Amino acid sequence: MTKKHFIALADAIHRRQSLGIDIFSQSQLDFLADFLDTQNPRFNRDRWIGYIRGENGPNGGKVK
Repeated sequence: MTKKHFIALADAIHRRQSLGIDIFSQSQLDFLADFLDTQNPRFNRDRWIGYIRGENGPNGGKVK
């Protein structure tokens, strides 16, 4: 999987959670992040989860 795939997946999860649909628990996000980490050695779990939570942008920077 590539960075584009990780961002698309995070976007989909974030959109659904912001609508209150299919809220993922922290343990579910951790489980999914564990899998994603096996797919790409450059995967950054903190950045990915932060992006889902709206704490940072897709590249790790501040949200505008």
